[in-house]
Amino acid sequence: MTGKADLNIEGLVEGTIDLPDNVVTVAQSGEVKANITAATVNISGRVIGDIRGIKQVTLKNTAIVRGNIVGPQVNLENGSKFKGSIDMDPIEDPAGKAAARLASKTAKAQDAPVKAAAASAPPRESAAQR
Repeated sequence: MTGKADLNIEGLVEGTIDLPDNVVTVAQSGEVKANITAATVNISGRVIGDIRGIKQVTLKNTAIVRGNIVGPQVNLENGSKFKGSIDMDPIEDPAGKAAARLASKTAKAQDAPVKAAAASAPPRESAAQR
C-alpha cells in the first residue's frame, strides 16, 4: 500500500504499507500483518511486522506489537505489549552491525589487561597452606 494521504486502519491489512510522508494509525480494532513505514506511526491495535517511523512511533496502552521498531522517537504507553527490538539511532547503521563490532572490540580490550594480570600474578596461598 502506497499513497499520499494519511491512513487509518480499522480492519485487517496484510502486505506492505509505505507512506513515508504521512501518518499511519492502527485503531484498536485494527490488525496489521505487514511492515509499516510512515512519518508517524500510531498503534492502538495489533501489528505483526517491522515498524519504521521517520519522525515518531507511538504504541498506545491497547497496542500489541510483534516486530522491530526503528525511529528517532519511540513512545510505549503503560499497558502496551511489545516483542522485538527498538533502534532509536537508525541514521548510522540500520542493521546495528557497527555497534556490535564496537561492543565486541571494547569487551576484548577490557578483558585483555585482566587476563594478563591474572597470568603474571603469583599463585595465592590459601589459609590451609599457611
